[in-house]
Amino acid sequence: MAAPISHHLLPLRLLSGHPQPPGLRLPMTRARPLPRLLPRACRSEEELLEIQGTQLLNTTMGVKEYVQSEFDSVEAEIISVNKELFPDTVTFDDFLWAFGILRSRVFAGLRGDKLALIPLADLVNHSDDIASNESSWEIKGKGLFGRDVVFSLRTPVGVKSGEQIYIQYDLDKSNAELALDYGFTEPNSSRDSYTLTLEISESDPFYDDKLDIAELNGMGETAYFDIVLGESLPPQMLPYLRLLCIGGTDAFLLEALFRNSVWGHLELPLSSDNEEAICQVIRNACKSALGAYHTTVEEDEELLKSKNLQPRLQIAIQVRAGEKKVLQQIDDIFKQREEELDGLEYYQERRLKDIGLVGDNGEIIFWES
Repeated sequence: MAAPISHHLLPLRLLSGHPQPPGLRLPMTRARPLPRLLPRACRSEEELLEIQGTQLLNTTMGVKEYVQSEFDSVEAEIISVNKELFPDTVTFDDFLWAFGILRSRVFAGLRGDKLALIPLADLVNHSDDIASNESSWEIKGKGLFGRDVVFSLRTPVGVKSGEQIYIQYDLDKSNAELALDYGFTEPNSSRDSYTLTLEISESDPFYDDKLDIAELNGMGETAYFDIVLGESLPPQMLPYLRLLCIGGTDAFLLEALFRNSVWGHLELPLSSDNEEAICQVIRNACKSALGAYHTTVEEDEELLKSKNLQPRLQIAIQVRAGEKKVLQQIDDIFKQREEELDGLEYYQERRLKDIGLVGDNGEIIFWES
């Protein structure tokens, strides 16, 4: 509900030709600090330990770095040269609190030159029982010819007299994003997600060809894939992975002759070597990412059974447990795929079938003159 954040931290990546652990997603578009969560999270080493290894930690530190740079600019260009307007000292914590209040309470669309806070409306609470994507607010002109602008708020569910009004903040946010933005999580598996960052390495000998193919198909040097617990892999993820891992005898598919058709081939297994490579890359990445957490899923679930958990600790445990479950799910998917490699049909077999050189039982037909 506010302008995008950008900063100079670089995520870890899965590099083509050089498998590395999966990246921690940075707040490029959706991360917004919560005044109840971010300032204290930035100060307390103990609280940061509770989200060690999570993407939430990386995002939190990225937001802190961004806000610090903004504060330095404001202090130098506005506060220090207008002492009469700021008789009291304005600290970074003051600025961080104000930044969090603004970003967590601004409605989507009221940003940039339309930046505005709506008193009372910004106090309406969220309900996870509301599963409607319908907008809960709108801004429109007052009357047929009126110049005044009116903000109206509505709830997508029925409300009786005297009951509290609720809205759905955002169905698309993960628990990590809800925690950062609003200071709560939901016990809903669809909120548990993990973002894999994949990148074509500049050291890849086929870098230019792979980048060209990616761009021709609406992707780029770096691709982000949100994996949600209990859901299938994003449809573009496997083709992109296969592209990253193309090498050896499969490299002929990168030639200009195949440029307009190669993505169709990437949607299906190319070769046993290529398919085995993508499995190893992802499984090694999952193992590395899981090793960064200081607890296991089982330990987290035991902790969540406690009735005396502090709210912030509960949020941290739910976020890290959810991420680990998704990572385990990803690992299981590619573990099963490894076990099925011998039974998959690859490019060469499909090609032979297309030209009629494979019989009904899978045998190769040799034509005699």
